[in-house]
Amino acid sequence: MKGIILAGGAGTRLRPVTKITSKQLLPVYDKPMIFYPLETLLNAGIKEILIIIAPENAGDFLNLLGSGKEFGCKFTYEIQDKPEGLAQAFIIGRNFIDDDNVTMILGDNLFEDDFAQDIQGFQSGARVFAKQVPDPHRFGVVEFDENQKALSIIEKPTNPKSNYSVTGLYIYDHTVIDKAASLKPSDRGEYEITDLNNLYLQEGSLDVAFVNGRWFDTGTFESLFDATVFARERTLSKQS
Repeated sequence: MKGIILAGGAGTRLRPVTKITSKQLLPVYDKPMIFYPLETLLNAGIKEILIIIAPENAGDFLNLLGSGKEFGCKFTYEIQDKPEGLAQAFIIGRNFIDDDNVTMILGDNLFEDDFAQDIQGFQSGARVFAKQVPDPHRFGVVEFDENQKALSIIEKPTNPKSNYSVTGLYIYDHTVIDKAASLKPSDRGEYEITDLNNLYLQEGSLDVAFVNGRWFDTGTFESLFDATVFARERTLSKQS
């Protein structure tokens, strides 16, 4: 299993603070934001990690993270010239993934759960993680049948068919490379992760697991603040 952290993007919702730095380098309590998704991958035993970054912040990420030796793993870096959708990560990371399975986590996502078993036990197909949210229209929404089997995933629906959002953690087999390459840009001009997930769903090889603990998509000032409060409380509880 290899890992990808997608840490590109312009962070426009966090302007003006992201005018001079990457969103994923902002502090969440006592650590840079990217440390939290990195810990999720490291805790699952992943030792080879591709970090996808915007060109204007490349030097800052290299200075912070280095080769990965400090973390007991190996980092590879790739540039995302333009943020053209989450699924673009698998086009950029084609050579890195090769014939291996891959777990991708978004660089601005913070999870309370430990996903080690979900990642280590993965065999083939795809696995995504859903969480109940109060504002599902902001995300990719999963529709379930009465047995909690996924029927559809719709990106940012006007009338959501459930309040379960797909979170920023995804596990795929190596066929993700060709599936991502087959996608066409959406009306937003992006290679949508929802379209990629629906290819697996149509094959009958998509597994939807559930997030039990807290989840933060720290792309807004409100969620960044909430994540900081949570990280502080968790850190202090471990120290007591």
